[in-house]
Amino acid sequence: MNTPNPALRESATFDRGVISEIQRAAETGIYDIRGWGAKRKLPHFDDLLFLGASMSRYPLEGYREKCDTDVVLGDRNAKFPLHLDIPITIAGMSFGALSGQAKEALGRGASEVGTSTTTGDGGMTPEERGQSKNLVYQYLPSRYGMNPDDLRKADAIEIVLGQGAKPGGGGMLLGQKITERVAGMRTLPMGVDQRSACRHPDWTGPDDLAIKIIELREITNWEKPIYIKVGATRTYYDVKLAVKAGADVVVVDGMQGGTAATQDVFIEHVGIPTLAAIPQAVQALQELGVHRSGATGRRSVQLIVSGGIRSGADVAKAMALGADAVAIGTAALIALGDNSPRYAKQYEELGSAAGFYDDFQAGRDPAGITTQDPDLSKNLDPVEGGRRLANYLRVLTMEAQTLARACGKSHLRNLEPEDLVALTVEASAMARVPLAGTTWIPGAM
Repeated sequence: MNTPNPALRESATFDRGVISEIQRAAETGIYDIRGWGAKRKLPHFDDLLFLGASMSRYPLEGYREKCDTDVVLGDRNAKFPLHLDIPITIAGMSFGALSGQAKEALGRGASEVGTSTTTGDGGMTPEERGQSKNLVYQYLPSRYGMNPDDLRKADAIEIVLGQGAKPGGGGMLLGQKITERVAGMRTLPMGVDQRSACRHPDWTGPDDLAIKIIELREITNWEKPIYIKVGATRTYYDVKLAVKAGADVVVVDGMQGGTAATQDVFIEHVGIPTLAAIPQAVQALQELGVHRSGATGRRSVQLIVSGGIRSGADVAKAMALGADAVAIGTAALIALGDNSPRYAKQYEELGSAAGFYDDFQAGRDPAGITTQDPDLSKNLDPVEGGRRLANYLRVLTMEAQTLARACGKSHLRNLEPEDLVALTVEASAMARVPLAGTTWIPGAM
């Protein structure tokens, strides 16, 4: 066995990962595509801590005092806003990127705990609609599978202007996942790579979008809440424009958000962290008078935050910073069984390993989740997957309640920035909460 020369030093700029990518690009002449989301270390919710109650604050007793978790989304204009039991929703992930069994499992799990799921690009499947108590229908630039009948069947409509993993870029679905059923729903040829547009063809700016929102309301008899989803970039301005265009709910997706497939250069180099986006969104909503703070302050436009939510601590911290609810995507797929050690051998055969697999675009997921292969899809039992997801959502909710009670709060929505401190200067500046042990917020006036 050769021992490396101790005098050898790896370059910080040209490390082995960079060298490998240069060599891959030189050999193939194509850019790298993958899923999963940003892998670089970014300031995140782990860099914040709660200030639990002790003397100056009075905690709640978990066995005797309630901490409520319900949330109403979309009561600004809609006749029938969504009433959810928990503030944790399932983000949009398409049939095509995911198997039919996975979409059904997401609907089952979300319904069991009283929350919503979202269609994603590519249209509404009967399995998903049939198992989802509250289903949000995504209206994307591609308009794949879009029809007025499905809009009316939905419980809310989410207009997608951007995604955290690829703001400014369209989605991808490679030909090996364009089966006869997927092609039929999207009006595409089978087996041909699909790339969604990066902007909607129906409007060129917020004034046109306002007209489109009125059209969608009229199509659905003003019953459905209208969400607008933006990838976190120029968040302050985008949120203001979304509200002025008529959104009932604004969804802000940070760069830690996952994706089924896009260019690696997008995932790692476009957008801003979720932690940095939330205060900008809240500031915009507050300045428009639609996001009042405090236990009795009514929020007429709700804020949903997504991008890297993993635990009840993440949920509670996002809500303390001003979110009304969060959305999870990657974590939900892991809960269903993706990247499980159960399939360690199969992942190894794909040149990966359990916990590392991110080639979702290849359609060879042995867990049966990110595939259209009927033999692989059989590996996911939608009933069992739904049960696992429901368990996970319950744990997230209980963890968030535990932290809220520790801060003396009887409802998750009563958490506030005053309950938080930051561990690093970067997190303090982004989240706009004091550095722990000080009253200093870098950059604050």
